[in-house]
Amino acid sequence: MTSHHPILIVDDDRALRATLSEQLQAGNEFAPTEAGTIAEAEAILAKGDQRFDAIILDVGLPDGDGRGFCARLRKAGMKIPIIMLTGSAEEQDVVRGLDSGATDYVAKPFRLAELLARLRAHLRNFESSEDAVLQIGPYTFRPAMKLLHEPVKNRRIRLTDKEAAILKYLYRAGGKSVGRQILLNEVWGYNAAVTTHTLETHVYRLRQKIEPEPNQARLLITEGGGYRLSQEATEPVA
Repeated sequence: MTSHHPILIVDDDRALRATLSEQLQAGNEFAPTEAGTIAEAEAILAKGDQRFDAIILDVGLPDGDGRGFCARLRKAGMKIPIIMLTGSAEEQDVVRGLDSGATDYVAKPFRLAELLARLRAHLRNFESSEDAVLQIGPYTFRPAMKLLHEPVKNRRIRLTDKEAAILKYLYRAGGKSVGRQILLNEVWGYNAAVTTHTLETHVYRLRQKIEPEPNQARLLITEGGGYRLSQEATEPVA
């Protein structure tokens, strides 16, 4: 699966950031962005031109305590997973980190494979939670609720389980085309009784719901023997 989860790494250790970035990019699964201070991280988040699916945040930063920064992000409404890194594994330190709103707390030195496994687990949990909100074109998409909301028109669109699963998978593909058979396997599983006609029927019905002109699809596009969401549809929330 090509996911390209954008991850923000906030740590003043350049060598560690470089190693983490390299490991995150391996396999084309994550797209890391680096910040060495809280100020840099705040500037990146304030731009609003890039979404992040998770944050890896060091506790000890040159311009403040990562726990305080985490608490501010939570107070501002940020729901995505935040994994905190610390040089101390003391119970009191861990409790303080979790109390600040951290999703998880990892003590240094840590095994990269374990950190990545925890990150993947938290992303899976978040995507299936009611807090997950994705932006698809003019719609905000809540996969867990199977709901699209178009704020401009104050319109809500209910999706079926399969329609929501199709949108979610295509969104995670980052605008790249996904073959029909791959999409079938991911959404329906390896069910020999399900054919590409089933998928095409669901895509047709989905277009009737989300496309202003279903016969001239601009969001859910047929391409290269499969489907993709247009670049416009996968732009981050401003």
